[in-house]
Amino acid sequence: MNQYSINQVLQAIPLFEELTSHEINSLEEIAHTRKYPKGTHIFMQDDPLKNVYFVLEGQVKIYRMDIHGREQIVNILNQGEMFPHQGFFRQDGYPAHAEASEHCVLIYIPKKKFEDYLIRYPSVSIKIFRVLGDMIVDLQHRLEEQILHSSREQLMMLLLRLVKKNGTEDKNGGMRLIKQFSNKELANMIGTSRETISRTLSQLKKDKLIEQKSTHEWIIYADKIEEELFH
Repeated sequence: MNQYSINQVLQAIPLFEELTSHEINSLEEIAHTRKYPKGTHIFMQDDPLKNVYFVLEGQVKIYRMDIHGREQIVNILNQGEMFPHQGFFRQDGYPAHAEASEHCVLIYIPKKKFEDYLIRYPSVSIKIFRVLGDMIVDLQHRLEEQILHSSREQLMMLLLRLVKKNGTEDKNGGMRLIKQFSNKELANMIGTSRETISRTLSQLKKDKLIEQKSTHEWIIYADKIEEELFH
């Protein structure tokens, strides 16, 4: 990718969209791109934390393994998003595994150079703090969901998050969602079993809260789900 296109894509990342030309040019000097085929790891948990990454194309799965060897999905990241979040300012290893869940193109910046950049441009630091703050709030909400809500309610809340992030409006009043995750991956996101997800999805279809158009295409009736959850 040439320098001009790196400059373009940096400006397309929400974190950098308000930067001046000088600030973008300074960032461009330390930024690199790399392709990752689907299924390859970008880094492994506890590897030395060397780079900060931004998703240019594709999707990245962040996950950890619990004490029983089961995968626990921490986050699914799409275009424009940064990672890692946890441990960003610590002299430590990566806090989780990062895997390309589909073919990816990533921008990466060496951590030390990015820290130096943030010192020179405090406005970007403030944006970073806001992103990290949003992540903490999101993780708190997800923990509360696991403690306070049933598997059905947790799955409904997960579908709302996914459709808010990745969905498009449907002409019949729902939100169209391309189902990018297997039932096992959905289960790993909320700490339950694949069988529970299958049963719950079937019940949600029966209750007309979701509609399956094809193997990978769903209609999520977010208003109806919110009405059940919050009223």
